[in-house]
Amino acid sequence: MALIVMVAPQSVIGSPYSVLLSVLIYGHRGASWNYPELTESAYLAAVAEGADGFECDLRLSRDEVPVLWHNPSMQEIARHSGLIAEMSYREISAIYPDVLTLDEFLDIALTHKKNVLLETKHPVISGNLIEEVIAKTLRDRKVRKNIDVSILSFSWSAIEKLGRIDPDISRTYLLSAHSLWMQARYSSADFLGPGIDRIRRDPAIVKKIHNYGKKVAVWTVDDGTDVEMCRDLGVDILITNKPAHARTFL
Repeated sequence: MALIVMVAPQSVIGSPYSVLLSVLIYGHRGASWNYPELTESAYLAAVAEGADGFECDLRLSRDEVPVLWHNPSMQEIARHSGLIAEMSYREISAIYPDVLTLDEFLDIALTHKKNVLLETKHPVISGNLIEEVIAKTLRDRKVRKNIDVSILSFSWSAIEKLGRIDPDISRTYLLSAHSLWMQARYSSADFLGPGIDRIRRDPAIVKKIHNYGKKVAVWTVDDGTDVEMCRDLGVDILITNKPAHARTFL
């Protein structure tokens, strides 16, 4: 829960300080400013830096293993032209041994009791199979009994399809520059996820989202001034590459 209620001394009950809001800090692909993104070392560093949770990107391999990977190709990280969707997990891990599967990622989160944001990438040739695989994994492992989980996507249709697959799974609709506000407002998502650039341009959007009964998860917040702005606006989740740095402003 992003709302932390702190019991105030009797002398301040009824004052503006009776209920304090706290921003939760999630490591964007781990503590990825100083460690290789989406790797065990990045997530363990996020634990050490005091992150409340982790964010990751998920894609399916050819043999339907969900792996933590951002781009369709392995080029940017592994200097290999192969496409994740066209390669088996064994092939991917042979090229990049640090790749994590969803199960390995959840092991880290559960061991350290860190909440998770799971972003699915679209469009992909497997359609919504990634959401089906994630939902089954979460059910089979009873993950949500131990940590908070929300599935994120820039795809409005993926978020709505997920709501039909498992309506009990928390969903976060990420807002791009091209997202339609009416779609966002009437999405079944529990969270809306504007980027920090959008918050800078229109700080009032945070209150607007809250007024619609949804929570706010902002990406990717690394500058101290932006962290303070998110704090003051009442953002629920702050996603950052620098968990320890963000913590100093909260």
